[in-house]
Amino acid sequence: MKRPLAAVSAALLTSGLLTCVATAAHAAAPPAPAPDASAAARAATVLQTNPGAVQGSSAESYQVQSTRVDASGAAHTRYTRTYQGLRVYGGDFVIHTAPNGTYAGSSVGLAAPLTLLTTAKVSADAAKKTARAGFTGKAETVGAPELFVDASSGKGRLAWETVVSGWQPDGQTPSRLHVITDATSGATVGSYDEIESVTGSGQGIYTGTVSIDTTLSGSTYQMIDPVRGNGRTCDMNNGTSSCTTFTDADNAWGTGANSNRQSAGVDAHFGAAKTFDYFKNVHGRNGIFGNGSGVPSRVHYGNNYVNAFWDGAQMTYGDGSSNSRPLVALDVAGHEMSHGVTEALAGLVYSGESGGLNESTSDIFGNMVEFYAAAPSDPGDYQVGEKININGNNTPLRYMYNPSLDGSSDSCWSTSTKNKDVHYSSGVGNHFYFNLAEGTGSTSYGTSPVCGSAPAVTGIGRTKAEKIWYRALDVYFTSNTSYVNTSNPANTARAYSLRAATDLYGSCSTEYKAVQAAWTAVNVAGNDATCSTGNDFSVSLSPTAGSVNPGSAVSTTVSTATTSGSAQTVTFSASGLPSGASAAFSPASVTSGGSSTLTISTSSGTSPGTYSVTVNGAGSVTRSATYTLTVNGSGGGCTSPGQKLANPGFESGSTGWTASSGVITSSSGQAAHGGSYKAWLDGYGSTHTDTLAQSVALPTGCSSYTLSFWLHIDSAETTSSTAYDKLNVQVLNSGGTVLATLATYSNLNKASGYSQKSFSLAGYAGQTVTLKFTGTEDSSLQTSFVVDDTAVNVS
Repeated sequence: MKRPLAAVSAALLTSGLLTCVATAAHAAAPPAPAPDASAAARAATVLQTNPGAVQGSSAESYQVQSTRVDASGAAHTRYTRTYQGLRVYGGDFVIHTAPNGTYAGSSVGLAAPLTLLTTAKVSADAAKKTARAGFTGKAETVGAPELFVDASSGKGRLAWETVVSGWQPDGQTPSRLHVITDATSGATVGSYDEIESVTGSGQGIYTGTVSIDTTLSGSTYQMIDPVRGNGRTCDMNNGTSSCTTFTDADNAWGTGANSNRQSAGVDAHFGAAKTFDYFKNVHGRNGIFGNGSGVPSRVHYGNNYVNAFWDGAQMTYGDGSSNSRPLVALDVAGHEMSHGVTEALAGLVYSGESGGLNESTSDIFGNMVEFYAAAPSDPGDYQVGEKININGNNTPLRYMYNPSLDGSSDSCWSTSTKNKDVHYSSGVGNHFYFNLAEGTGSTSYGTSPVCGSAPAVTGIGRTKAEKIWYRALDVYFTSNTSYVNTSNPANTARAYSLRAATDLYGSCSTEYKAVQAAWTAVNVAGNDATCSTGNDFSVSLSPTAGSVNPGSAVSTTVSTATTSGSAQTVTFSASGLPSGASAAFSPASVTSGGSSTLTISTSSGTSPGTYSVTVNGAGSVTRSATYTLTVNGSGGGCTSPGQKLANPGFESGSTGWTASSGVITSSSGQAAHGGSYKAWLDGYGSTHTDTLAQSVALPTGCSSYTLSFWLHIDSAETTSSTAYDKLNVQVLNSGGTVLATLATYSNLNKASGYSQKSFSLAGYAGQTVTLKFTGTEDSSLQTSFVVDDTAVNVS
């Protein structure tokens, strides 16, 4: 069966996964510290003069979310974005400024400036019904849908977000499900759950005999930590509502046995304290919330509840199967509370590869808390949840040194990583971190293999590795940062962790090169900036492409940033222009950190076509960026060259296409060739027909008319001779008559991966035709025909 949703919501610990959650029924998180006003003012000045640095446009406004000022005076100001008054999910960015206030780069999730209409074709009521229908469990409230711009993929889409609150099917896990509905097609394009799922003395079940800080009230001690913002630990008494703060007469808590209810409280209280101390003493963050407030911890939640969750303000722990094994292990506490840090800093979207990075961050810091705490009975080990025995066979949930040992996680990145549950796509980040800290091959904690033919990695130690990861999260990651991003390579964990390593240890340092090697060892490549130990800068464009009619002009913003050393003068030039075109820069040179406007002017005789224009910035070195210039046809000859299909990669849902229900999807059941969406015809294993079609007008006078698409065929049929299931690719006229069948594919053509198909449409020049894909499936054994990245190129 096909899976209809783009994003997989958090699974329960009973499936071997830690869950993280947030629900309106719980206390709100304390407010974050106010942004630094002077740093924000410097960023605002930079933003006004460098809108291209954040793929900005005049239709937008920006709001400061937070600031971080380094000891050097360099600052990092994080913004949220609105477009024509609508919130832009995935539109957040960070402006980096040098100590003297000049521009030093940006972190941005958008791949191109937003250009979309903001009038919904699907009503709010329809979106609300769709969201309610997609909720499993017991729904209690369905919030009013909010119209917003969904840019989590790097491209903008008008959508509705509806929050359904209630309980998951187990009746004990709270749920606050965000359902994203395309405001043009009405299709559900994704969902995620906010509920992210795992000095007195005391004896904990897992940590052994440890010291905990408590409060004396009269003659009674309370499990309230006065040293760490009065974080309290309480007993839910195996219910789901009220919670009673633990008290004791002699300040000696628990026995180490589950039969004593205080024992689980000791573990939870100790875990909250050590997580608070870890972020404060190692990373300079004043507790989980950044403001000194303590974290409430609730233990003995529910009945036979095999889960633990973070709800945005507090920790909650179940007692496990038969109420015999509370989930209060130290790395579980550190993991879950680290979700709060991630949410406050980068806000990584909890789906796709950004969701994997979110989970990986919690695994990383959960383990670093374990090493930091040095508890006598629970030392650090690079395993996740090894004490709570969720699997029932004394194996951990995840292994950071070789994630694939759990049978589901990715040790190496592949194109299918983005389609996995976030607890499994986290394996790539976990494996990277282990390699960075401890190295590959045989280690004290386990053997870490490299992916493919990657060279071995020599680790730099936990102290440096954790600093690099935290800084990347703190000042560089955006909400939709991923492992690999072909449309925006700068918005990746590799690129940002390299920037963090440069900040902390210098460009081309041993640590920088170790970060490179550790990512390569997990099959995450990158377009890394050339190493430089002297004065250096970068050049970037926004937008990176444009089209123009002959005789007219088109412009783009050229931004620069100082990447090492001191600022310098950068002089601009352009090459690769078509005949009759010229380039002008205003100003012609800038001090690195400044920007210029490039205007490309064409003459009436400039030949139509697409050209790669190289924009050069010359200083002590030369740095370049590429602009794709399309010159449209004019007058005789090819009247309108270019790509003719609307929404060719399906990333805007059903826009431009007519398709059977469920065909255009971001379901994880089949990987897209590019982006998140594709057209998935059939795949049901029963008698079924799916269609996909779009009308296209073909101009006259052109020399080439080419239909192309990428096709993947996956089939359960085993025959090598009979075509049971078929896909026809046809051309129809405006009356629906089939003019030609370009190709027929079947289960006999099944193969791993995609292959590109191309056909000439020259015989239909000057006509408006319909391109139609029809998939037919017989009564048994599924065949999936998956089409992506279509195009009709005319030149």
